[in-house]
Amino acid sequence: MPESIRIPSPDDPAEALAAVVALRRLAAALERDAVDSALAAHWTWAEIGQALGMTAQAAHKRLAPARRTAR
Repeated sequence: MPESIRIPSPDDPAEALAAVVALRRLAAALERDAVDSALAAHWTWAEIGQALGMTAQAAHKRLAPARRTAR
């Protein structure tokens, strides 16, 4: 059973904004890993872009392993 996640109140801006940053980082990591898996499974950039709701060119420009900025 999934554990319960407490959503921070927007009344506490510091806690809420910290949660937003953490969620963005988690989403970005999931997106990079999913793109890497799709590429390993021989998906095209058109397929990846369509799955992400963007063009193939936009997906490639932002998510191609060779174009990613070092973290």
